[in-house]
Amino acid sequence: MTTKTTDSKGRLTLGERFANRTVIVEEIDDTAVRITLARVVPEREMWLHENRAASAAVSRGLAEAREGKLSSVGPDLAADAALADRLQD
Repeated sequence: MTTKTTDSKGRLTLGERFANRTVIVEEIDDTAVRITLARVVPEREMWLHENRAASAAVSRGLAEAREGKLSSVGPDLAADAALADRLQD
């Protein structure tokens, strides 16, 4: 346990270990605060974390790429563009 003092604006330095990290600050009561390291997922990527099938497919694809199992056929850009046109923003 370490004792620290806040500055005139109520700020507290956590030290180098926490530098450039995102944290959750939870006010437990009037005298206690809990600080937890956190990672933030952008909303536009959240669907992947909520969809187990999609997440598993991405994991499989990444594993195959690491193993060098790459497609010998390039992407069908016309089909991909057509699909993108049909998707809602």
